[in-house]
Amino acid sequence: MQQIRLFFIALQFFTRLPVPSWVGFEASWLQHASRYFPLVGCVVAAIAAGVYFAAALVLPAPVAAVLSTAASIYLTGAFHEDGFADTCDGLGGGMTRERVLEIMKDSRVGAYGAIGIVCMLAAKLSALAMLPPRLAVGALFLAHPLSRLAAASLIWKLQYVRGEGKAKPLAQQMTGAELAIAALTALLPAPVLLAAGWISLHTLLVAVLAALLGAVWLGRKLHARLGGYTGDGLGAVQQLAEVLIYVGVLATLGRGAWS
Repeated sequence: MQQIRLFFIALQFFTRLPVPSWVGFEASWLQHASRYFPLVGCVVAAIAAGVYFAAALVLPAPVAAVLSTAASIYLTGAFHEDGFADTCDGLGGGMTRERVLEIMKDSRVGAYGAIGIVCMLAAKLSALAMLPPRLAVGALFLAHPLSRLAAASLIWKLQYVRGEGKAKPLAQQMTGAELAIAALTALLPAPVLLAAGWISLHTLLVAVLAALLGAVWLGRKLHARLGGYTGDGLGAVQQLAEVLIYVGVLATLGRGAWS
């Protein structure tokens, strides 16, 4: 029952979805809810994929991709996209650690953030629109959980650098066992997708590698510039990993511009 509570706490923290009243709340539960961050991604993926599937029945793939992405953004309150934009602003405009943190805390979006979010959404939508419908649905079920696992890995590996902030309750600790739970839940859709033939093992491996690449690259950059991560950094890693998964899955089709 406590594990169910932790899942609902994570769902409430990261989405707009209502949770049962019996769940209750204690601040200490948030410290361990990050283990179910990827499982929240499975829920988001199910809704985004459902929107894509239904839209693609009557609309072209690019429109289905836009509607699916809009649904996921609405569902999460643009939580991760906002973190991505703030991280672009901070890392792009700050020369010192203190200045980077100051910029990232500012609610206003600067040039780096605006350009970054436009390029990120353009890459996400273009990649999804170019995938065959079944593979696009499969990519959604891979990208949302695995990208959240990438973000959770920062909680496990790095230190939270702010004295306060929206992510601090989640950032107190994450054990290796909790990371293992997160990894297991992130891969829950994979066996079903493989059995249904909507993805191949090659596609799955590329998606995992893309998520790992996003986590390692941006995690190292955050560690070098800040000495750890912030809540915005978690959102940035999630978004970067998600985009890299879509692009990686698209690359497996071998349909390059020169092909």
